[in-house]
Amino acid sequence: MGEIVVTVNGRAFPLNCADGEEPRIRRLAQYVDGKIGDFVKLHGQIGEARLILLAALVIADELSDTSDLVQQERSRSTRGGGATVEEGSGAMAAGIRGLARRIESIAARLETS
Repeated sequence: MGEIVVTVNGRAFPLNCADGEEPRIRRLAQYVDGKIGDFVKLHGQIGEARLILLAALVIADELSDTSDLVQQERSRSTRGGGATVEEGSGAMAAGIRGLARRIESIAARLETS
C-alpha cells in the first residue's frame, strides 16, 4: 500500500493508496488545490468545508459536461450500427458511478486525516 502526503489549501493530508497510484493521486490533489485556490482568490478563506464543497461542485459539473459530450459522441457513432445508445449510456453510468466511489473514498480519507 502506497503512502503519500498531498497539500490542499496549504494543509498537508497523508493518504494511503494502491501501490503505483501515487502520481495519479498527487495530480488529482493538485487539480483540487487549483480549484480551491481559484475560490480563495475570489472569496478569501471562507472555511475549508465550504471551499472543498465549491471545488467538488465545480469538478462534478465538469465531469457532467464531459459525460454529456462523450454520450453525444457515442450516440453519433452508434447510429450507424454497433452498440446501442442504451448500452453506451449504461457503460457511461457505470463509469461515473466508479468515479464517484473513488472520489468518495478520497474524501473519506481526507476527513479521517
